[in-house]
Amino acid sequence: MDATSVELFEAGRNRLASLAYRLLGSAADAEDVVQDAFLRWQAADRGHIEVPEAWLTKVVTNLALDRLRSARARRERAVGAWVPEPLLDGDPMLGPADTAQQRESVTLAVLMLLERLSPVQRAVYVLREAFSYGHGEIAQILDITESASQQHAHRARRRVAAERDTAEVDRALARRVVEAFVEAASSGRTERLVALLTDDAVAITDGAGLAGKLLRYSSPERVAAVIRAGFTPTPAKRRLAGGSPSIHAGVVNGSPAMIAALADRVVGVVLLDVRGDRIAAVRGIASQERLGRLSEQWRRGDHGDPLIASW
Repeated sequence: MDATSVELFEAGRNRLASLAYRLLGSAADAEDVVQDAFLRWQAADRGHIEVPEAWLTKVVTNLALDRLRSARARRERAVGAWVPEPLLDGDPMLGPADTAQQRESVTLAVLMLLERLSPVQRAVYVLREAFSYGHGEIAQILDITESASQQHAHRARRRVAAERDTAEVDRALARRVVEAFVEAASSGRTERLVALLTDDAVAITDGAGLAGKLLRYSSPERVAAVIRAGFTPTPAKRRLAGGSPSIHAGVVNGSPAMIAALADRVVGVVLLDVRGDRIAAVRGIASQERLGRLSEQWRRGDHGDPLIASW
């Protein structure tokens, strides 16, 4: 393949990876899809492709939909153990992020809501809300009618809006939220945690991948008790983590996050959904299968002083 064709593909790689990530919720799968698209681009009669960006968008979208529809993907998601792969703020796979809709479309809360949509509805929502494609363009990408695209978009937006009510949080507020959360969680007093939570607060954790399913808790008192117990260090937890991690404040998938790291490796992340001045949801991820890319980005960044030097 000539250098111009390679450069053209590479110029759009981050956009294609971001599209695939939003559709699949997995950075690893998104990278595989983009690589498969590159092989198709390499084999295509590129002289007959009038708009390369449109052609590549269609290829990546349909490769991602094939994965969503696969028996393997259905099994993973059906057992209730699936959670999106978290990404650190600044990761190019999170872009574009120019509008509130684009930023919201990559939050873990929305990615998990999109799991309840059909693959086509999910694709229409992502292409429309995150990439601003017109319904005529979406119809061509998905081989559906324009009116069908409009109907899918309406249903998807209604479904997401009905269940998504947290607001955007800027970086300064994110740090304050995480600081308050860590201080309350380490205080030994659950009432301090309860005061930070909304009346309908929930906690969702992957149990470090050991439980085989997502663990869910509701009510401020129950959520606070689970957080307090989970935040208490024990020899067993330190063995599981591989040592005594430092605790940092950060932003992950657009949400305030507590990041636990050992040197250059992230061993766990807790994302906080904020509603008003309180926390509506706590999402914990510690399975190393889901933290590979986040650790890779973590190694490249400057994290500042930790909130806790050694947990």
